[in-house]
Amino acid sequence: MKNEKPMIGAAMKAERLVEYQAWLIEGQRDLEIQNPANAEFLDIGWQAQAAEIRDILDGYTGRLGIHGPYEGLVLNARDRRVQALVAERYRQALDFGAAIGASHMVIHSPFIFLGDSFGPHAPNSPRSEEQIGYAHQTLETVLPLAVEIDCTLVIETILDRNTGPLLQLVRSFESDYVRLSLDTGHAFCAHCNGGPSPDQWVRDGGALLEHLHLQDTDGLSDRHWLPGQGRINWYALFEALAALDHQPRLVLEVNSQANLLDGARWLAEQGFVL
Repeated sequence: MKNEKPMIGAAMKAERLVEYQAWLIEGQRDLEIQNPANAEFLDIGWQAQAAEIRDILDGYTGRLGIHGPYEGLVLNARDRRVQALVAERYRQALDFGAAIGASHMVIHSPFIFLGDSFGPHAPNSPRSEEQIGYAHQTLETVLPLAVEIDCTLVIETILDRNTGPLLQLVRSFESDYVRLSLDTGHAFCAHCNGGPSPDQWVRDGGALLEHLHLQDTDGLSDRHWLPGQGRINWYALFEALAALDHQPRLVLEVNSQANLLDGARWLAEQGFVL
């Protein structure tokens, strides 16, 4: 049974953990470590930092995850050598995730395209099936590792302008370890260009929705503003979330890390979260 109001958490760099340690541990809030999003981080000796993270989070029993690498890394590349590189980066990130006890890793949706809301990715089209096949090839050595360390891969909405292709991709794995991640700002930008609203993503995703990045925007760019600073309809979003039978992970992902709690307080003052 879900709580009447969900508990809000946050995504942050490991360097911010001490600052928010009490807030995270007292509420056992959802947490996402962003460092592995930078692939260069994976090539340094991160083991000492992983140990430091574990020390800072002593007593933390909340849902912990990481953001996987993404710059220049395409989930559905056709080139097998590119697939191998992407898979290697994902596995490196999962190694870090295992070291800190992460149970989710964010990876990016591959469905970035121009044109109408379906473009070349209409459900069951040859092009769609082909691209899903490339994604399976990329993850063929990644998903078993994720299962082994009990870490769910959540595929994040990026410039997706229709819920169908990404949901088709998630379902195609037929695995509890591949689920949907909704970025509210990304979805709202796409909504301003003919895509579904963030709350529609929640309704269409249903049981597949495991994770949300909460950020606000005016719809003109990927702002990562604090909630309340942009144009997103937060009432509609949390109304849709309340209709689910489970509680997805809720993490603020904002540029203003120093003012992160202001965003959490604003959502709490509206009555949406704790």
